[in-house]
Amino acid sequence: MPSPSAEGELEALRGELERLRERIDDLALGVLRDAVEAGEERRPELERRLTRARNAVVRAIGALGGLGEE
Repeated sequence: MPSPSAEGELEALRGELERLRERIDDLALGVLRDAVEAGEERRPELERRLTRARNAVVRAIGALGGLGEE
């Protein structure tokens, strides 16, 4: 089990990752909104890359969340 100071650091990292996930979500939605307004019929490549990045961040959040349970 991690020490109390390590637990605090892990929680801080998890919070930063959560905020990053939210920023990626906002950016991806903006890209999609712009594409719809421009009449595009396919998902923009940038939105696809942002979605992959968001999924990686979500996996990192899950990995950090599981550390305190060991």
